[in-house]
Amino acid sequence: MAGGLDMNTEQLKQRVSQQIDDSAQVIIDFGKDILEHPELGYKEFRTSRKVKGFMEGLGLAVKDGLAITGLRSDFRENAGPTVAILGELDAVLCPEHPFADKTTGAAHACGHNVQVSAMLGSAVGLLKSGVMRELAGGVALIAVPSEEFVEIEFRRGLREAGKIEFLAGKQEMVKDGAFDGIDAAMMIHTDSSTTQPSVRAGGSSNGFMGKTARFLGKEAHAGGSPHTGINALSAANIAFMAIQAQRETFRDADVVRVHPIFTKGGDLVNIIPAEVKMEMHVRARTAEAMLDAARKVDRALRAGAVGMGATVEIHTLTGHLPLVNDPELVDLFLENEGCLVPAQHLNRVPDTEVSGGTTDMGDISQLMPAVHPHVGGVLGSGHSKDYEVVNEAHAYINSAKAMAFLVIDLLANGAERIKGIKAGHKPIYTKSGYLALLRKGFSYEKFEGASITGP
Repeated sequence: MAGGLDMNTEQLKQRVSQQIDDSAQVIIDFGKDILEHPELGYKEFRTSRKVKGFMEGLGLAVKDGLAITGLRSDFRENAGPTVAILGELDAVLCPEHPFADKTTGAAHACGHNVQVSAMLGSAVGLLKSGVMRELAGGVALIAVPSEEFVEIEFRRGLREAGKIEFLAGKQEMVKDGAFDGIDAAMMIHTDSSTTQPSVRAGGSSNGFMGKTARFLGKEAHAGGSPHTGINALSAANIAFMAIQAQRETFRDADVVRVHPIFTKGGDLVNIIPAEVKMEMHVRARTAEAMLDAARKVDRALRAGAVGMGATVEIHTLTGHLPLVNDPELVDLFLENEGCLVPAQHLNRVPDTEVSGGTTDMGDISQLMPAVHPHVGGVLGSGHSKDYEVVNEAHAYINSAKAMAFLVIDLLANGAERIKGIKAGHKPIYTKSGYLALLRKGFSYEKFEGASITGP
């Protein structure tokens, strides 16, 4: 074992902090560059090239092309466990955001540009300070595509073409082996409407399933002979209202969220719509509640087809699993942030509290100890045109420091801390069991509403 492995961790953190401060403007400017060039999931080619270039500028070897645009780069000086720091490459659709791409409507209205830059900032501190020589283990930087579960039909097309198997980036990277050999994982996410230099860590979040529905009717002249057509839009509207009527059947404790949208409502106003498309997420805090809600949604979709004598095609797609934050990693992260921000701005979320949103970091947390805190310094709500990072020093720099500090805590003194966490941690799934579960989540049904006849 290398000498100095029991060096005082506070000295190591001070060295890291100084290096991150010295590179603060570079870290922030990198995040702003990503902000100004947003890309949607599985299309983050420019972002991936920029991240790879930054990593190579630190002298790192980079494995690219993981899950189309994903990256992994490892560094270590001594043998021992491996800690992953994650950053997400993709944006969301938010055309009215001031930094939205004028062609695609993509925008970093969720702060993924901050995640990626903070991940790289942590690497700057750990590498340039030389502290890796004092740590018993290594770090894997993992840049992940396609966390936002949008453009479902596009991703289904990639799947059908054999380019991906799973629609979420972390799932695909787990399958590709990008998380093999990782002992614990961390990442940050910017919070919503919290301008203070705050930190929120702990609790859980929902999982979800994705669904698409394609209603097929029969076109006819909408003015001259509507009685000869089958209105697919009316069938979809009946289904939509049937989904709405199910809401009182969802238990509050299950935190169920169902939110459908229409992606195609017809072709021309004077033609009875013969093809109408919907996309939706079905979210809940447990797999059981999610499956129950999904059954009710499918029933509502079939009811729309029956009502109009139309046909509905239902594709069910594996989404994200619920997030399970490791309690010891949560406490360590908050302790490190406590050195950077006022104590009153730290929020330890109870383990029983569940967010209605979802993240594929939930999938990682089912496989290994993981932590996914939220940091403030943001004006406006997530996924909205008003979302803006207003406290860059906190969102970028404090986040980079806190994650680097956590690496030190885990790998210092012979990596005794992470070894203890792993010894007490029982993964919910093995890799093989997890992939089998995901594969069971895909299904297709074609339901002929006209086949249901009365007495």
